[in-house]
This record gives sequence, structure tokens and C-alpha cells, in this order.
Amino acid sequence: MATQNKDGFFARVYETVEQIPEGFVATYGQIAKLVGEPRRARYVGFALHVNPRPGEIPCHRVVFADGRICEGFAFGGPEVQRTLLEDEGVVFRDDTHVDLAVSRWPAGL
Repeated sequence: MATQNKDGFFARVYETVEQIPEGFVATYGQIAKLVGEPRRARYVGFALHVNPRPGEIPCHRVVFADGRICEGFAFGGPEVQRTLLEDEGVVFRDDTHVDLAVSRWPAGL
């Protein structure tokens, strides 16, 4: 992905992630689909790993396709991601998986 395209892609990812309402999560693949690049879920992860505005862009609201939170959450580890999500009312089905049936943002589904 050329730098120009990467920057445009990252900007679209950030704009989309900012729209995820508190109390909901989206998957990396869902975000990729919403920005028009359905096969670029890993690139969504790359973009969120270098989030230029932590605290403003709620990257903690993005999880894996099976609802699993990120083991290497860039801003403090999986415990921090889980706490942030629980504080917003996101429902978990076990220690590491969000209940997507309850807490998934329906955009693009």
C-alpha cells in the first residue's frame, strides 16, 4: 500500500472507529468493510496500533471476528481494554471474548 493510499486508508479507519457508539464494539473486518476495503482487516489493526489520538479514537472498541479482545492492546494490555469496554457497558461472554450477539455495533452488517 503506497504511503498516500495508506494515509487515506488510515484516516478512513479513524473516522469510522470514531463513530462506534459507547457500549458497542466492531470487528477489524467490519471496519475494513465499512471503509470500502473488505480484505484489509489486518491493515485496520495496523492503523489502530499507531492511533494518533488515543482517547479520542476509541480503538479499544475494535475486537477480533470471534469477539476476542486484543492480547497486545497497544494502550495498556488486554486488561485495560476489557476494563474500558466493561465501563461502557459492553457484555463479555468469558474473560477474553465480547458477546457480539449483544454488544456488536450493527453498522455494515
